[in-house]
Amino acid sequence: MKSAVETLNPTRVRLTVEVPFEELKDSLDAAYKKINQQVTVKGFRKGKIPARVIDQRFGRGAVLEEAVNDALPKFYTEAVNEAEINVLGQPEVDITELKDGETLNFTAEVDIRPSIEIPDYSGIEVTVDAVEVSDEDVEKSVEQLRERFASTSPVERAAAEGDVLTIDLEAKVDGEVLEDGVAGGVSYTVGSGELLDGIDEAVTGLEAGGEATFTSQLKGGSAEGKDAEVTVKVTAVSSRELPELDDDFAQMASEFDTLDELKADSRKRLENMKQYDQATQAQERVLDELLKLAEVPIPEKLLEDEINTRKHNLEHHQLGQMGIDLGKYLEIQGKTEEEFDAETKEQAVKGIKTQFILDELVNQEKLNVNQEELTEHLMRRAASSGMSPDQFAQAVVEGGQVPMLVGEVARGKALAVVVEAAKVVDTNGETVDLDDEDETAETVEADGDAAEDQAEDKKTEA
Repeated sequence: MKSAVETLNPTRVRLTVEVPFEELKDSLDAAYKKINQQVTVKGFRKGKIPARVIDQRFGRGAVLEEAVNDALPKFYTEAVNEAEINVLGQPEVDITELKDGETLNFTAEVDIRPSIEIPDYSGIEVTVDAVEVSDEDVEKSVEQLRERFASTSPVERAAAEGDVLTIDLEAKVDGEVLEDGVAGGVSYTVGSGELLDGIDEAVTGLEAGGEATFTSQLKGGSAEGKDAEVTVKVTAVSSRELPELDDDFAQMASEFDTLDELKADSRKRLENMKQYDQATQAQERVLDELLKLAEVPIPEKLLEDEINTRKHNLEHHQLGQMGIDLGKYLEIQGKTEEEFDAETKEQAVKGIKTQFILDELVNQEKLNVNQEELTEHLMRRAASSGMSPDQFAQAVVEGGQVPMLVGEVARGKALAVVVEAAKVVDTNGETVDLDDEDETAETVEADGDAAEDQAEDKKTEA
């Protein structure tokens, strides 16, 4: 077999391949065998029809077509390996000549990973937010914990802001009660701004048994977006009482004995979270600067496929779970379809450029991924997907996605190399040390889970 490569542009080549006919022998034998199993000829047992009879009855052309279809992938792969090119996607194959007994010639146009020169990234400088936790931040965090331990008790008085009400709702459009416009026993906190516009004003001042009618635009259901006449009836009023902020509260809501210890722990957690955010911000900004420095040609077909994939995932997965279509999404975002398409293309270009550059860095720096790193990454991906590590690992293996995960880890290590070489300062002008960013991230995740579990356990005990 002979092959030659013609560069059409930095991201696409044309392979010209010439195959001597004798190299088709195995595929021809396989073609006769396959046809033998599919057809019946009187006077011959199934599978025992001679090749000359198949040629006479069904035509040599049918055999050649079957053989060529079988052989092409093998010859194409050989040509790609011989040329030492990194192909992307499926080729466009054109058989230029097929002479029975003589030769098979074909061309294959395919996108390739472009050759990229990694720029000198040692001079990259970025500024990130400083890690600052104010007393107000701590007070807000403690107050949120306090809110989780609030209790309610029935009262015989008019509803006021902060009260928890039990209400019945009925919505009419054009005088007709909607089939999905009736709800009973709904719990609602006055002043929360939830449910419907105008409901807070309607229920404030009502006692149990009182009702009011107001007009509001429906936010969902069969008459979404329409103005409805809503009748709300209050069936119960309960006051919401927060526990005192003292040492007893600290003991009830945490493992600490004093409120001061609880506040100190909250401050530490907030600092860890901000350090993690700072590290993430540094990575994103360093990457943006690296992308500005590098020239990366983008294969047109790959870009088209990436844009289509992003749109499909948004429409059929993310928006589908939210129960809205793309039109409604754009309305909520205040964007035109043209603006959405432009943003999607920009994101796709950035994603492809990022992968190309970091993959080249992986090769240049000879970065490897060990089993421990892959396992840690798998655990994090499983947690974000809502699956158990075993379930996620099984899905990855069955879907043949292990190389994809390995690539993600390797690219993360490549980016870490660039971040380490960059100068990162915060908004106060202080140099930021990101050596422990992974440890910080794990600490934040662990602290967050522990705090959540601990608060729930304490609340149950209370």
